[in-house]
Amino acid sequence: MNDHSVIETNNVQEQGEHEVEDPELRRLLVPNPEDLPLTPPSSVEANFVSYFAPDFMKPGHDQYIYRHANGLCVIGLAPTHGAFKDEGGITAIDFNVGKSDRSGIKVTGKHKKNAQHLESNSALCKVCSKDATYIVRCCVKGSLLEVNDRLIKQPELLNSAADREGYIAIIMPKPADWLKVKDSLLGLEEYKKLREV
Repeated sequence: MNDHSVIETNNVQEQGEHEVEDPELRRLLVPNPEDLPLTPPSSVEANFVSYFAPDFMKPGHDQYIYRHANGLCVIGLAPTHGAFKDEGGITAIDFNVGKSDRSGIKVTGKHKKNAQHLESNSALCKVCSKDATYIVRCCVKGSLLEVNDRLIKQPELLNSAADREGYIAIIMPKPADWLKVKDSLLGLEEYKKLREV
């Protein structure tokens, strides 16, 4: 070991000791256990802002929009959606709506080639219970990047994990279109108050 590397090692040790003494950094690295939540936030809570569209185009058709910092919106059924109240819950999902089968889309590349451009009221899929069929809509004008085709074979994901693995689709709205729709949506606390969840 030469003199130069000994000096570097000493500098690194001094830096390390100095950094831990910084109270702000220490608070970030070693949080006070009393300040920690009882349960850690889910990845949805940590990475997305939750919005809700209650009674979207029809009473009881409550949907969520989870918006990521990069602008992507994950669309799904809110826990108070009418389909969950039906006996036996959701039994099937069909992405074949009208003129197109949404599950057939294959978006490629950075510029999202082949993405379907949809309006906020465009149908994404039909969700079926034993007694009824519900149309799930985009809620946000934008490009449809993917639908959750796992739901075709596993519709029960909607009953057990609608807010996670049971999401319906991912949409990328233009910033201006997002700003237009954002005011018509409810935040998590407003939604809880409205539905007394």
